[in-house]
Parts: sequence; C-alpha cells; structure tokens
Amino acid sequence: MLIHWNIDPVIVSFGPFALRWYGLLFAAPFLAGLSFFRRVFREEGIAEANLDRLLLYAVLGTVIGARLAHCLFYDPQYYFANPLKIVAIWEGGLASHGGIAGLVCGFWLAGRTFSPRVSLLWLLDRLALPGALGAVCIRLGNFMNSEIVGKPTSGSWGVVFELVDQVPRHPAQLYEAAGYLATLGLLVLLYARLGRRTPLGLLTGLLLTLVFAVRILAEFAKEPQAAYEAGQAFSVGQWLSVPFLALGVGLIAYALKRPGTGSDGPRERNV
Repeated sequence: MLIHWNIDPVIVSFGPFALRWYGLLFAAPFLAGLSFFRRVFREEGIAEANLDRLLLYAVLGTVIGARLAHCLFYDPQYYFANPLKIVAIWEGGLASHGGIAGLVCGFWLAGRTFSPRVSLLWLLDRLALPGALGAVCIRLGNFMNSEIVGKPTSGSWGVVFELVDQVPRHPAQLYEAAGYLATLGLLVLLYARLGRRTPLGLLTGLLLTLVFAVRILAEFAKEPQAAYEAGQAFSVGQWLSVPFLALGVGLIAYALKRPGTGSDGPRERNV
C-alpha cells in the first residue's frame, strides 16, 4: 500500500524557462480569486477597474511577505550572512505565514486607493474563499515538489518521496490540504447560504481559526523545517500560527456579537 512518489517538479521546460507544478498551483488561486472578485464587485457596485491594482498588490504582498518570513524565521543565520540571497526567490523558500501577512497588507494598500475607500475586513471576508483554495493549492504544490515531508511512519498509508530518500513518511502535505479543503467547503456553504447577510468578519475569522488549527496539528507529523527547532516541543510553524489562530477566534467573537446585521456594504464606514 506504500506510494512511491517520484514526480518531476517541472512540467515542461523551454531553454532557461521551466513551468513547474508549484508555480502553476501558486498562480491558480489568484486567477480564481480574480474571477470571484469580479463577480462580487459587479454585484456590490464597485468599479472593476480596481481589480487590476488589487491583484497586483496581492501578488506582490504575498511573495514579498512569504520570502521575508522564510528568511527571518526559518534560516536567519544564512540570510544574515548572505543578504543578497534574500532576493533569490527562484532558489526556493517561501513561508505561508509571511505570505498571508503580506497579502493582507497588499489588500489594505489597494483598498485605500478605491474611491470611495473599501473596508479592509469586507475585502478579507471575500478573500476567505479563494484564500482557502490557495492554502489547498500550496500544499499540493509542496507535495508535487516532494518538500515539507512528514516524519517516518510504519503505517500502510506512507509515501516514499524518492527525490528525498527511501523512507516511508507521513504525507503531511496531503493532511493539511485535506483540512484546508474541508475549510473551503464550509466557507462556500456559509457564503452561499448567507451571502451579503454574513456577519462582517465571520468568514475571515473562520478561515484563520480553521486553517491555523489544521496547521498546528499537521506540524506534529512533519520533519523540522528550521535547523534550530530540533528538540523543541513546538515547531516554528506552530508558534507562528498561534497569533493567527487567536486573531481568528477574536474575529468570530466580534462577528457573532452582531448577529443578523450582516455586512451591509463594502464601504469603510461599516467596519
């Protein structure tokens, strides 16, 4: 029953250009989110001309935030000694916690350019659905890359990542992807049922709470991602997840204190 995984991370290459599974899966939620936001903007009466700027800021914020978080939290000694390597994104190294923080900053900056300005929390609630899809895609991309592998297992569901070693391991990437997919399903059902009546902050709160609860649990099945975390009870990823989880719980409490009010519009005054 063991799965031997030996997929080439590169789908196709043309000279120096290579199309990778990770890159394709990284881009997919941005494209899906663009389509979703186009529909939402149309329904809410927001100029679709704002979408290009929103997408640009979202991509830049995600990449910059993810790269800086990886350098600062997962291998600071190396990057402090080799600061020029911080910009070498093509060599790999992105941290999801920083990507989320950068994405929020990008949305905040983009929202301030809208006329009239749009509530950040309203934008983040609409981001929750493509955001959950993005979490699924990123972990599938890690699986295709044979990276962020799990600890060795004697169970029959183990995966041998042949690009890494010949040891059966927990498919920790798939554990996370399954949890994030369930989160996406819940958010879709909730939004389909309540729509604009969804309490402001509820979708964002649920996304943060569920995604980072799954992340904390899945980390117990992973190999350490930072050299200095060996022997620690909690991994770097788990410690970084705690404030996001706490923020999610706080947003849920905030939303449920306003039952029945819903998000009555995207304007900044509604926050």
